[in-house]
Amino acid sequence: MRDYLTNYYLFINTLTLIISGIDKIKAKHAKWRIKESTLYMLSFLGGAFGMVISMLLFRHKTQKNKFIVIISLAFALHLFILCLVVYKDFL
Repeated sequence: MRDYLTNYYLFINTLTLIISGIDKIKAKHAKWRIKESTLYMLSFLGGAFGMVISMLLFRHKTQKNKFIVIISLAFALHLFILCLVVYKDFL
């Protein structure tokens, strides 16, 4: 179970980081953008860590308070889930 979960989180966070980076590049060149709802969905599916990394690395969407709040909620949710999985034997 842990191997599956580890692989899933690595995949979804890498994917989210790449897609967010693509969106940042498109924003700089005034091209067609990736919808915020897609970025939210990826974050809530487990890519919140990748999204936070992209916000720090690329300074992507850091001026949008709504975006920051929603990503923070997704981050907290997945941090809680990971803590439950890792520390379930101690509970």
